[in-house]
Amino acid sequence: MRPPTGRRALVTALAVLVAVCAAVLTPLLLRDPGHRVSSPAWSATREVRWAPGPGAQWQWQLRGTPEVLPGVAIYGMDGQSTPGSAVQQFAERELRTICYLSAGTLEEWRPDAERFPAGVVGEAMADWPGERWLDVRQLEVLLPLMAERMDECARKGFDAVEPDNVDGHLNRTGFPLEPEDQLRYNRALADLAHERGLSVALKNDIPQVGELEPDFDFAINEECFRYDECEAYEPFVAAGKAVLNVEYVETPGRCDRARELGISSMRKNLQLDAWRSPC
Repeated sequence: MRPPTGRRALVTALAVLVAVCAAVLTPLLLRDPGHRVSSPAWSATREVRWAPGPGAQWQWQLRGTPEVLPGVAIYGMDGQSTPGSAVQQFAERELRTICYLSAGTLEEWRPDAERFPAGVVGEAMADWPGERWLDVRQLEVLLPLMAERMDECARKGFDAVEPDNVDGHLNRTGFPLEPEDQLRYNRALADLAHERGLSVALKNDIPQVGELEPDFDFAINEECFRYDECEAYEPFVAAGKAVLNVEYVETPGRCDRARELGISSMRKNLQLDAWRSPC
């Protein structure tokens, strides 16, 4: 066949250009920071990956299954103790759910606790009986266990995952953890969640917020108003990603300041039961 000439050549060239641009730009355009991003093929039912937007109202209840509250569309609950049937009831009402799991500590009451080798278990976590820090440098041991927990979150129908205690490098863990060790582990956790069609929250780890913002879909924080640390979440807010805050002690002017910073804030009991006092 002869090479096209004239108008046919122009049309062909434009078609090639459009195809190339589509191949390059489509993955970028599908990512809407803080809202929806394209889903991997791990779950055919998850066409897009949900994530909360700024200003979202939420409930965080790790004891028992939360009740549906007026005006609240997002519910964080324990990933292992919450039955899938309860998660599905929220989904049927078009409410979103966040699956809590501890990724940086071993909780001795968990059904998979015996699967954690002694060599990855460190010092006791202060003020939390039965909980010990993990050696997050040992990715080959921890990541398969965390992957199975996230598989459970996905099977139950959760929309997102909240890996807790991902700031061991700031604590006395019994291991010589460096900031780079924490970054590597936290990014690996984010990858595990995304591979399963789940959005993922960065929990605390304030010193690394700027470096980890591109890897996480939103943030969950405890007591940044009490300790005057909320400004650190500016990278998430600037990227259009939600910052969900909980305070256990009232701070004067908290709600006004939360609105100024674009942070969703509420008061909770430390036990994380049903009580809440939102801004």
